[in-house]
Amino acid sequence: MLRVWVGSKPVGVLDRSGKRGSTFVYDLKADGRDAVSLTMPKRTESWNSEFGLLPIFDMNLPEGALEGKIRTAFAKALGRFDDIDLLAVVGRSQIGRIRFTGMEEELVEDVPFRSIDDLLRARREGDLYNELLETYAVHSGIAGVQPKVLVRAREDEQPDDRKSLSVRGATHIVKMWDPHEYPELAANEFFCLMAAREVGLDVPDFRLSEDGLALVVERFDLTDGLYLGYEDFCVLNGVTSKDKYNGGYETKLFKRIKEFVSPENAVGSLEVAFRLFVINCAIRNGDAHLKNFGVVYKDAESPVRLAPVYDLITTRAYIKNDAMALTLDGSTAWPDRKKLDRLGVTRANLRPGRVAEIVEQTCDTLSDVSRRAKAYFEESRFPQVGERMLREWQAGVGSLSEGRMIHLMEVPHERAAQNS
Repeated sequence: MLRVWVGSKPVGVLDRSGKRGSTFVYDLKADGRDAVSLTMPKRTESWNSEFGLLPIFDMNLPEGALEGKIRTAFAKALGRFDDIDLLAVVGRSQIGRIRFTGMEEELVEDVPFRSIDDLLRARREGDLYNELLETYAVHSGIAGVQPKVLVRAREDEQPDDRKSLSVRGATHIVKMWDPHEYPELAANEFFCLMAAREVGLDVPDFRLSEDGLALVVERFDLTDGLYLGYEDFCVLNGVTSKDKYNGGYETKLFKRIKEFVSPENAVGSLEVAFRLFVINCAIRNGDAHLKNFGVVYKDAESPVRLAPVYDLITTRAYIKNDAMALTLDGSTAWPDRKKLDRLGVTRANLRPGRVAEIVEQTCDTLSDVSRRAKAYFEESRFPQVGERMLREWQAGVGSLSEGRMIHLMEVPHERAAQNS
């Protein structure tokens, strides 16, 4: 049984139910603003799941190596280790404003400090990821198979708008890569995020370490010393993470934006979603699933908007024939310009001329960023990753803009200049 908190306020109780289910009930003192999810307004009746956790509680469960580290450390001592046990371990430090503690425990995050500058500048011979896992695994309520942890920057490294005595939790996400599986994954994402930012999308501050081992990203859900509510599109579609690859962009993304984003933000959010879809197609990101889109809000009764962009990668640099994560017109095949135009007009409510502007701007941006990426990867330990990545960018741009080519001019390369 776990106490569920929204911000610093206890709002309800999460417990096991039946053989494999779970149940959540709101405290009497909770009000509408304290709803744990836009899909779960406050009510006296409990919210129940026959199998596993409700989507909002499943959302931040660790995956991959992070999950394995935690389960190995705790399962033997507990004798069993289900998802509620996993939440009990990482629940004090989560993406978004929801936290979990034992029933009699107070909510104290106190994530250990870590120098972000040291992470970016130091060159390590040892295993950086295992070093960070030892310290930060239990503070990392964050989903995703890619190796990552949540860390807390030293106060002198935090922007003024993030310095607060009330913020004792994580301030940054540190992502790493396994050279045996996904070499240069951090640099891959770095240049994809750079393209997204330069095409005009809202992207949190991100930096690549000098040795290319780590990508450090500021949390997008922390503002003015408070954590925002955050929900991914698995939650908004009423499904858990195991269904993140199911469905089509038309309904699972664009229709849900119209349903959940506040009216004053809906028009802009539809265009943002289309821009993001276009760049995902252009960079050949086959991992743009439901968990990689989200919304943020101050409380459950305040305006809702799309979350900033995160987790952009050219997956075809590693998976040769990778297709889209969700379907468009019933297919996961990468769309041609005709399908893209139709999506922009019918689902994002854009004029044909505006669709064309967005596509051409994306192609221009990728042409520019590809030159910087080429310069980086020429000095990389894995130059073939850069070659494959840029080849996929060329294919993406060519399919969206009538065979257009990316021209890779030689540019001065300063490897140390890897701040966003």
